[in-house]
Amino acid sequence: MLPDPIKKFVQVFSSLPSIGPRQATRLAFYLLGLGRGQITEVAKTVADLTQLKTCPECFNVYGGGNPLCAVCSHPGRRRDLLMIVEKETDLMSLEKTKKFYGRYLILGTLDKSGLLEQAQKLKLRTLARRGPFAEIIVAVNPTIYGDLSCEAIFQEIKNAAGHTPKITRLGRGLPTGGEIEFADEETLGSALDNRG
Repeated sequence: MLPDPIKKFVQVFSSLPSIGPRQATRLAFYLLGLGRGQITEVAKTVADLTQLKTCPECFNVYGGGNPLCAVCSHPGRRRDLLMIVEKETDLMSLEKTKKFYGRYLILGTLDKSGLLEQAQKLKLRTLARRGPFAEIIVAVNPTIYGDLSCEAIFQEIKNAAGHTPKITRLGRGLPTGGEIEFADEETLGSALDNRG
């Protein structure tokens, strides 16, 4: 009943987070209603995502010709202070607080089992060449799964980072079950101040 391009659109977009087949179908028809010019602009915008790079230090996504992202290449950021986050959107939310002046490491989506994937362990092992650190802050969501993952991260840091005098977590200014990405700047700032 649906033309093949719409079927393909629904198949691709329904695999994205928070978009199911019904919403993907609605989105396809909405875009069709905008006309060819808007569809072309949307397609170009999506295609432009292929131009982005991943920072070899923190694994953040960035654009431009620099070998490192803006945070890692900023001379005013502390090299001995590191925050480990799950997603790029967590980094963006924490940066809005303007309270953290260190660097980051983005692990990627944590598994609900609390076990780290091999790629995440490899990212944590890069800490050995990035250190030494005065403090490493593990900033994962304050959920049951986050707590499980945090223990695995702590163990991996101890194995990978060498001598790290202080490993902390964000304070519980964040609600249990909440997500860093959706917290406001004041709540995140409080969590940074009350870490332990």
